[in-house]
Amino acid sequence: MLRGLYTATAGMLTQQRRTEMLSNNMANANTAGYKADQSTIRAFPEMLLQRMENKTLPTGNGVNVPGMQTIGSLNTGVYLQEIKSRDIQGELKETGLVTDVALVEGNVPLNPETNVKGSLFFAVQNQAGEERYTRNGNFTLDNNGLLLSDGNPVLSKTGQPISIQSGEFNVTENGDVYVSGDPEPVAQFDVRFAADVRNLVKDGNGIYRTSDGQALPTAINNGDIQYNLKQKSLENSTVDIGRTYTDMMTAYRSFEANQKVLQAYDKSMEKAANEIGRLS
Repeated sequence: MLRGLYTATAGMLTQQRRTEMLSNNMANANTAGYKADQSTIRAFPEMLLQRMENKTLPTGNGVNVPGMQTIGSLNTGVYLQEIKSRDIQGELKETGLVTDVALVEGNVPLNPETNVKGSLFFAVQNQAGEERYTRNGNFTLDNNGLLLSDGNPVLSKTGQPISIQSGEFNVTENGDVYVSGDPEPVAQFDVRFAADVRNLVKDGNGIYRTSDGQALPTAINNGDIQYNLKQKSLENSTVDIGRTYTDMMTAYRSFEANQKVLQAYDKSMEKAANEIGRLS
């Protein structure tokens, strides 16, 4: 009976973590460049039960042998195996704001080990001075002319924050930033390439860091990578609202089903302890 308690509890914990993931997706449905999380649920290995006094080795052919009494298999529940981002290009929407810049992927190489396409990011600097990466092109200009992404300075290809001392500027497809009246670009957006997206860890607010602490290489002048920047536009998140609502309802119902199984086991154990114990 205790095995049943563990199995139901494992199901509840799995659905709770899945609900938290889906809730985070819904909260970021309107966040520019946000990549929705997806989960993979897997069952624990099944156990083959046999009579304890059995001394005969199993034959492995599934045929009943005299002296060997196989009871059957036992499923020990499920667990959330992994959570990974849906790293695809989001749809573009025009905003008309000069500070909005969408990163549009063209040709991005596949990882030879995983056969999964890599991903491109803007490089930013967090409050601790560490390099981070984002797809959120909803930039703003502060009073000092620094271009910010959610409060983090956006980095140029020189590794320095992009400074624009004018409210009127243009961004070309290759990332050059031109201020009105100046024939020379004041900076160029640094676009970084993640060949293996498994090396990326979400750091909150649509920000990523590398799990090994190494900086991502630049995609500038990389002949195998094609991309362009589109000013006055933003990349939508990859969250499918309708599917997310449906998945959340399914997770809630699965949680409640496991909860009822757990309550049934609890009542059975209470009855066994109070009534059967009293009769003996």
